[in-house]
Amino acid sequence: MTLNSSASAYLGQPETGRSSAASPLGKVYLVGAGPGDPGLLTVKAKTLIECADVVLCDALVSDPILQLINPRAERIHAGKRRGRHSMSQVEITQLLLQKAHEYAVVVRLKGGDPFVFGRGGEEMKDLIAAGVSVEVVPGITAGIAAPAYAGIPVTHRGYSSSVTFVTGHESAGKYRPNVDWQAIARASETIVVYMGVHNLPNITQSLIDAGLVPETPVALIRWGTRPEQEELVGTLANIGERVEETGFEAPAIAVIGRVVDLRSQLAPASPMHDEHWDAVQNTAPNS
Repeated sequence: MTLNSSASAYLGQPETGRSSAASPLGKVYLVGAGPGDPGLLTVKAKTLIECADVVLCDALVSDPILQLINPRAERIHAGKRRGRHSMSQVEITQLLLQKAHEYAVVVRLKGGDPFVFGRGGEEMKDLIAAGVSVEVVPGITAGIAAPAYAGIPVTHRGYSSSVTFVTGHESAGKYRPNVDWQAIARASETIVVYMGVHNLPNITQSLIDAGLVPETPVALIRWGTRPEQEELVGTLANIGERVEETGFEAPAIAVIGRVVDLRSQLAPASPMHDEHWDAVQNTAPNS
């Protein structure tokens, strides 16, 4: 595949899609696709997606963003979801190395931000060790964007001056396998939990045991920033029951803290209800 000259200049890559003899290895870009709304892509991310020679896609990348991939590019699904791994992490890294020998522009497309619970650091470390040129392109993480689209600011004067991002799903081989919920409850007024729906009963009980009152507000946000976004609100005491009653499923972000109470005031002005933006898009030069 041949890149156009403007894209080549922007990316600093040769115009041919194949790596040249003078430069035997291509470059790997770890690109954050954001939480799902294609309008939240950075300019650099969008450019890379549109002109890449090969794209290795995560499971959580939304369909509208996948549609931006050049139809002539090789597309490989390398996503991992709970209990469903199309490839192991080792296989993904090996494939990135292989494609860097075949192509000039290799994109590893990840949901959210590659360096926020995305294992981007692991992939970058392995690629550097193998002598492959690699660059991270940050994306908007779901822990900020999904609450915003639900009308929940993660910090707000008088409500919260601190926020902690924590994973609700940890590797068994991690050097510190247990999250210190006591420390988190003491140090942060807003807690955002990634990948925690399946472990929610343990998380909520741990936070109550750590001193948070059972009435502490909790919001679960599924498919944040997408048209199918769903929200479920409760408290530390009852959110687990609410999940069972409604059949609410992962993937979802959990927001814990008083800022959740602002949702009733701010949600009507969130991007999910922005008809004015739809009108702006329809009048844009390229629409």
